[in-house]
Amino acid sequence: MADYGITAYGAYIPRLRIDRAAIAAAHGWMAPSLKSAAKGSRSFCCWDEDAITMAVEAARDCVPEADRGSIETLLLASTTLPYADLQSGAIVAGALGLCDGIASADIAHSQRAGTSALLLGLRGRQRALVVASDQPNAKAASVQELSYGAGAAALSLGHEGVIATFLGASTTTTTFVDHFRAAESKYDYFWEERWIRDEGYAKLVPPTLKSALENAGVSLGEINHFVMASMQRGAAEAVAKKVGFAGSISNVLDNECGYAGAAHPLLMLAHTLEQAKAGDIILLIGFGQGVDAIVLRVTPAIETLRRGQGVSGALADKVQTDSYLRMLSYYGGIDVEWGMRAEKSGKTALTEQYRSADQTAAFAAGRCQSCGTIQFPQLQYCVKPGCHKPSSQFEPVSLVDAPCQVLTFTADWLTYHPAPPLYVGFVQYENGARLLMEIVDVGASGIDVGSRLRNVFRVKEIDRPRGYKRYFWKATPISVTGVQ
Repeated sequence: MADYGITAYGAYIPRLRIDRAAIAAAHGWMAPSLKSAAKGSRSFCCWDEDAITMAVEAARDCVPEADRGSIETLLLASTTLPYADLQSGAIVAGALGLCDGIASADIAHSQRAGTSALLLGLRGRQRALVVASDQPNAKAASVQELSYGAGAAALSLGHEGVIATFLGASTTTTTFVDHFRAAESKYDYFWEERWIRDEGYAKLVPPTLKSALENAGVSLGEINHFVMASMQRGAAEAVAKKVGFAGSISNVLDNECGYAGAAHPLLMLAHTLEQAKAGDIILLIGFGQGVDAIVLRVTPAIETLRRGQGVSGALADKVQTDSYLRMLSYYGGIDVEWGMRAEKSGKTALTEQYRSADQTAAFAAGRCQSCGTIQFPQLQYCVKPGCHKPSSQFEPVSLVDAPCQVLTFTADWLTYHPAPPLYVGFVQYENGARLLMEIVDVGASGIDVGSRLRNVFRVKEIDRPRGYKRYFWKATPISVTGVQ
């Protein structure tokens, strides 16, 4: 049977970062002990980012637009999906321009959702795209607020161009409750750390790990990379010591990211693949109401892989902020008085959203086949003077990855916007398209006419009374610097 496994990887980490020292300083009046754990920085989502938008960006980093037509299955894993009854994977598929005939599923409700989704994909042996995306939230002044982060990782699976062959796996399922979040709750409830360490990691991981190695026909001594995500610092080292592993334990990405929930095991795996060499054997472990253990062998194809931004690039692409209140506002931790301008209705016309999905979801402009003019949105007739051919003669042109730059812009402090100022302006595409767009993640260095931009999938507007998010594409500077 032909090799099957991972064919590419991608990652996304929000640009926004805050030093943990700034968080600890804000709580120094009531929790001075936090200062001892306030090392490094953590990522957090802007108001218009969530598990869906991060998943889209990680998938774009993993699979180029031209290669998505062969994807047969999309698996999306997260514990922070925005809907209880609306498939988030369908929104991701629409933004990626995947064909309507793909199979899709959302996998949730456990910290090992990411590894479980990967295992389902590997056992299915189809051309699959597995994405894990999460933004765990925590109570102010908690240890979790310091240690959490946000991010997403994507892995494509298939038989061609395999960079990591699937050797074997094992799974244990049990109702070991280290923490939980009730359906109506905003924050997790945690049990005692020693119990989780001694009765959870120490007793559940080793037998599952051993079974996976036996299934893969690999000994512990052959493992080159031990990849295990955990909310507890030092948990991977403790398990490795218990089973007698003395090799390399993968970077937990704590310094500039923080723990990204169900996405974290796959983020760590993607980061490991960035550095792995042909012949290396990777052991990936996911923990949460049981254990997933997956064994992979890196192939020579890793050396010729088309690499995107990856985890290293995402970590480096950051906008630093010293405003703890900014993070609280984006995560709903404070109720800010935005004034009367914030009272506008954000209700989405679901009928029109569905009818225009081929344009708005996948960001498809129309090219007039008579004169070549590219326009978005696609009106009933060509906008070029003297042409006016009907839209039936248009052919779709994706703007998602089209090079573009700032033509005009303004920074508006008067209009209500959850992350003021609102940057908006005309964006000029190299293919001739030109449209008015919101520009996000500008940073303190600002932008100027001619600044190079790229497109990102974001929340456009939130209908708060009904709890509905409308998504669309926005522009962002290709590089950012400075402190917000």
